This record gives sequence, C-alpha cells and structure tokens, in this order.
Amino acid sequence: MLSHSLIGPAHLFLHNAQKRVSALINLLGDWALFIGVVLIAGLLSSWYMIDSGVLLTTEREGPWVTWTSAGRADADPYTRAHFARLGTLQLTTVIARSYVAYSNSDGGTLHSSCDYLVEGPEPGTSWWSITVFDSKGALIANPVERYTFTSQSIAIRPNGTFSVALSREARPENWLPTGGAGSLTLVFTTLDARAPLLTSQAGQEKTLPEIRLIKCR
Repeated sequence: MLSHSLIGPAHLFLHNAQKRVSALINLLGDWALFIGVVLIAGLLSSWYMIDSGVLLTTEREGPWVTWTSAGRADADPYTRAHFARLGTLQLTTVIARSYVAYSNSDGGTLHSSCDYLVEGPEPGTSWWSITVFDSKGALIANPVERYTFTSQSIAIRPNGTFSVALSREARPENWLPTGGAGSLTLVFTTLDARAPLLTSQAGQEKTLPEIRLIKCR
C-alpha cells in the first residue's frame, strides 16, 4: 500500500499537468480562431475588391462603375483578377471606357420582370454603345435579334438627349428586349477615353445616363 506521502505529490503533479495541458489547448484554440478569422476576413476582402472594386481601382457615379485600369498592361492585380474571373476581353482604358450597372438609379437590382428607361445626354464622343446582358454576361436572345444601340443606330432627341427602354414587351423608339433573363447587366461603352464621362469638360458636367424604374410585374 502506497503511503499518503507518495500519493499527495503524484496527485498534485497530475493536477498541475492537466492545468497546463488545458491552458495549452485553450491557447491553441484561441490562435486557431484568430488565424481563422484573419483568413476569412482576408478572403472576403479580396473577393470584394475583385468583385466590386475600391476607390483605387474603380470610379462610380450612381449605379455605374468603371474599372480605371481595365485592359492596360500596368493594371493592378485586382483589376486583372476581376476580368479574368469574368472571362471577358476588355478594351484598354487608354482608348475606351466601359461603365457597368447592375442596379437602377434608386439602387434596386436590374431585373427582366421590370421595365426601365435609360435616359441621358448624347455623349458626343466618336463612338459609343449601350448593351444589355444577362447576369452571366451573355446577350439576351430575342425574336428581333436586338442586343445593343450604338451612336450610329440610336435615335437622338432634338434636344441632344437619348432614351432606351428595357422591357420584355416592345416599346416605341429605342427598345432593348430583356425577355426572361432574370438579373440584368447594362454596359455603356465610349471610345473617347480622353474625355471620361465622370469628369467635367470645359465647364460642362459629363454625366452618365439615369436608369429609371418604370414598373415591375
């Protein structure tokens, strides 16, 4: 039979060892949680910078956003990753600018179940276009095979403005069919990159078109 003098130190040693192991496990757990939070935060922030961009990589006006270094040899990694993920070939911003909108001017997501009117001043650049895509970046199939308007094909009002209707049903004047595409993407492209639409020129404010919600079904 072991004496109480031997049991006491052994019990104290085991107790202290358990406390140290427990403290080590807690410490490792805290570090694992910290590293996990850092990794998740890093992945989320990187995804956001690639998907939506930040002030260093994009310019915005209302619902429109343009990537300032798209197609350039010196483009930042986030801009490169953004267009690599989309799988699209971009014109360099040295000669062109593309402005993309996923929502209307009030912030609602563009959707084919709603009708919209896109209105604005004629840009006055050498060439420009306005095109509607589905959420995957594909052209929307329609019986009249109408997908885009350009500065050469669009009807301009006498006051120098234009309007384009986005709707499932046919509309008078400039109409782009949206069918049953679901979420929509609107792209406004100008080849005169020397006069970007987000800045004023000769005291005249260059503004992008307003995307006005008309009604939803």
